[in-house]
Amino acid sequence: MIRVVAPSRLHAGLFHVPGAGAPPAGERAFGGVGLMVDLPGVVVTARPAAGWQFEGALASRAQVFAMRFLRSVPEDRLRPQQVLIERAPAEHTGLGVGTQLGLAVAKVLAVAHGEAGLPSPDLAARVGRGERSAIGVHGFDHGGLLVDAGKLPGEPVSPLLARVDLPDEWRVVVFTPSVAGGWHGARERHAFSVAAGGAPDALRRLAHETLLPAARAGDSDAFGDALYEFNRKAGEPFAAAQGGVYASPEVEALVADLRSRGVRGVSQSSWGPTVFALAPDADTALSLVLRFRGRVPCFVARPSSGHRVERE
Repeated sequence: MIRVVAPSRLHAGLFHVPGAGAPPAGERAFGGVGLMVDLPGVVVTARPAAGWQFEGALASRAQVFAMRFLRSVPEDRLRPQQVLIERAPAEHTGLGVGTQLGLAVAKVLAVAHGEAGLPSPDLAARVGRGERSAIGVHGFDHGGLLVDAGKLPGEPVSPLLARVDLPDEWRVVVFTPSVAGGWHGARERHAFSVAAGGAPDALRRLAHETLLPAARAGDSDAFGDALYEFNRKAGEPFAAAQGGVYASPEVEALVADLRSRGVRGVSQSSWGPTVFALAPDADTALSLVLRFRGRVPCFVARPSSGHRVERE
């Protein structure tokens, strides 16, 4: 049996939103900043079988990814597998589940078919991920804090611009408030189409001059303040669609509450409703969970160094 354990992706925002105006010739669209954590994660297993089988959470979605990947495997090399999704959180909650599931399925099949060395951008291209952000694509292999360069026209996956290992003692408290309606599909496309404004140069400076150096130095206060500021600025182009810089009033209220309690690093992840807060150590993270768990589902995650492959 082959098991792939993939991390979860938290996304603080994009540098440039094409709906807010096409970038100048030769400049990249999208890009942005995000990080990988170990929980809740995605776990996919495969074992030889008489015929193809797909079971577990999001099995039908996993089958679609598998069929895309297998198009490039010669028919005489195909080895039917029983593919089981052991763990996968709900999609469209800001955790990058679609990309991590697609890459985990592709990886488990790549290993089963003798292509274990394929890097995550190649896996992503074969299953159709990385249309906009590539944080989850590169994070699948490398983990850490990542800066996505952005895409040039015709580029299948945006290149990785920078990566930093977060300090081992840092923790991330992940909040998953119950909010009606998700920002995906037609709603997401509309939000991009009406996006306006934005400050891509300021966001890039914030990433390179503050976020990355603070992470390297282990300065959780400076990192937290920069993360919060980055996320707010990145939400400005979507204010017309969202009714503010956050995806919902509930998310905005949660962010404000956390900040009022002295938590400096607070960010909505992607379209939400997931919100994440940086804690400098495990004790601080636990105190946050104890304070909020009666109101908002939450848990403590660790920075991740990327996926792992296990064999039994």
